[in-house]
Amino acid sequence: MPHFTVHISETALAGKAEEGLIRGLADAVGSIYGEQFGRMVAVDLIGIPARRRGIGGAPTDLVAPNITLSLREAAYRHPDVPDAPARLISAITDAVTGVLGEQVREQVAVGLLAVPEGRSGIGGRVG
Repeated sequence: MPHFTVHISETALAGKAEEGLIRGLADAVGSIYGEQFGRMVAVDLIGIPARRRGIGGAPTDLVAPNITLSLREAAYRHPDVPDAPARLISAITDAVTGVLGEQVREQVAVGLLAVPEGRSGIGGRVG
């Protein structure tokens, strides 16, 4: 199951931002692998209180979304999805800026974690 963990300034998670980020990130994955795959996406939004995030050794008030997508390793090199990592990073960044505004684009950090085959499972079964 594709899983996002998003660390973001608590102040950015106001109004409809949560719903927009959850939907946008699922849609970003769906745009690369297909709508049905996008429906399996899990998203955890973790708000960081003011002055509890720092960049360059100093506290910051920047939104600075730090996004990690955990996905089975084979998906990143699937033959039907050329350049999957680059396409995912672009789609994820576009989804976030679509919700939070273009001014955060340069702050969006995306990490793609590859889970080797046999190292994940659902419902108690390796899958």
